[in-house]
Amino acid sequence: MVPDTKVHDDFTFLRQAALDLGATEAKIIPATDVVVENRVPLKCRSCIGYGKKLTCPPYVPTPDEFRKILAEYRYVLLVKFISPAQADPDVICSIYKYWLDPEAPADKKERATQFWKDHFNGTGTFAPMMLELERTAFNAGNPFALAFINGSCRLCETCNVKAGLCIHPTQARIPEHAVGVNMVATAKKAGMPIRFPVQGHPELMALLLID
Repeated sequence: MVPDTKVHDDFTFLRQAALDLGATEAKIIPATDVVVENRVPLKCRSCIGYGKKLTCPPYVPTPDEFRKILAEYRYVLLVKFISPAQADPDVICSIYKYWLDPEAPADKKERATQFWKDHFNGTGTFAPMMLELERTAFNAGNPFALAFINGSCRLCETCNVKAGLCIHPTQARIPEHAVGVNMVATAKKAGMPIRFPVQGHPELMALLLID
């Protein structure tokens, strides 16, 4: 798809807003360049939070449903953040195991715990940043602008899954991978690749659908 330079110029304010809010990089891409795969949310089943949050599978649109939704949008703001956490090569390769396994070596458990503490403390502003970008796009005449976030929602200690109703609907947003977005492939296609496997400070991606 040949980029529409005029439309890209029209959304320059959103890219600049992302950078002003602290993003490392931001780019407007055609919605058709977002890579959606059925296999992505399958990985969610191995997550310790699977089925425990209304913003994650199996409570969110399937990849097939999301493809239909995505087709109704023209452009996407792709945003990159850098986590303040430092990935230790000896720990990041099995970060969940060292973090959660009670039999994990004490030194590696300590480093894994510190990694997640630094990561969660440092990335707490990323979701609000995407909400602010959504608000900015909305106020600029994009009524269906919708933000997706990196990582699962952390608004509540325990999600209101049993009642089936989110108690923070104006703030809670869905992670891209939950609906099948392959962010590694999407970022590479956009010319702003993510280092993977993780090295140093993790690079995180989020996106904003623009109508």
